[in-house]
Amino acid sequence: MIELDGSFGEGGGSLVRVALAMSAITGKAFKVDNIRKNRGQPGLKNQHLHGIKAMKELCHAEVKGDCLGSASLEFVPKGLYIRDLAIDIGTAGSITLLLQSLLPPLVFSGKRAILEIRGGTDTEWSPQFDYMKEVFVRYLENFADVDVNLERRGYYPKGNGRVKVVISPKNGGKMDIRKGLIFPEQGRLERIYGISHASSGLKGADVAERQAAAASIHVEKSCKMKPDIRSGYYDADSMGSGITLCAVFSNGNVIGADELGKRGKKSEEVGEEAALKLIREISSGAALDSHMADQALPYMALSGGIIKTSSVSNHCRTNIYTIEKFLGRTFDVDENENVIRCLAK
Repeated sequence: MIELDGSFGEGGGSLVRVALAMSAITGKAFKVDNIRKNRGQPGLKNQHLHGIKAMKELCHAEVKGDCLGSASLEFVPKGLYIRDLAIDIGTAGSITLLLQSLLPPLVFSGKRAILEIRGGTDTEWSPQFDYMKEVFVRYLENFADVDVNLERRGYYPKGNGRVKVVISPKNGGKMDIRKGLIFPEQGRLERIYGISHASSGLKGADVAERQAAAASIHVEKSCKMKPDIRSGYYDADSMGSGITLCAVFSNGNVIGADELGKRGKKSEEVGEEAALKLIREISSGAALDSHMADQALPYMALSGGIIKTSSVSNHCRTNIYTIEKFLGRTFDVDENENVIRCLAK
């Protein structure tokens, strides 16, 4: 039984998500204590429970501690049995964070699967849907075709967003080290684009357009390039807005940044903050932005690779700690150069 300390590093939910993914892939059981100890409300939340429940189905696992607020969890997988899943988080819990557990085993399974998920598509402390679609899934192209479709936006507090994900693994799910994540250089900046979105009730205040306009001003001033930012409104059960910006480089790299709107925050501030985040990532010379780097690590661990990121975050350190509990020493990290290498298998 692999033992994990849930307070390690950033002490959030990513440790549980990565542990579930690695357990499903390796077949190794684990126990984690002090779950989300460094958060204001420690223990498992609704979105974590639905990830555990889904993985329990896929692995026919024996599970202890899978209840709301639990500070410990035991997970004993009995195999990996790929099937289509329909998941209703029941709150505005993040769909994109839930997928951080489910996608690694499904991508490398060799079998096609369809996920239909209800919950939050654009919520705090998680990647927005458009970041997942425009940035994250692009880095999985060597391993699988991952088609993510937005059927309904879901903002806090009611959620009820809907996303359909179709995972079609390539190469029979084989983990070919020659097709790992190899992104050591940023490349030449070719274009910048984005998606600015808001719930239909905010259309009269031009929220999506104002977010886009503010982001465009800052990006064009800094990068000497006019971004193509699309604005749109969506029927949703709660009011909300957000913006995702993407920078595309000559070697295929895509760097992203996003920002959510919130009550009392001007739309112009939302757009400006997203733009400044993107500008910092571009200026760093990174090939992967700091958020993509920590999400890439499970795939690197299984396929090899090297990445240069803007910073080695606490999320990165936490994910490395978790992965290496299952696989042994896997990564070499140069924090001076912000380069992470997967050691040869």
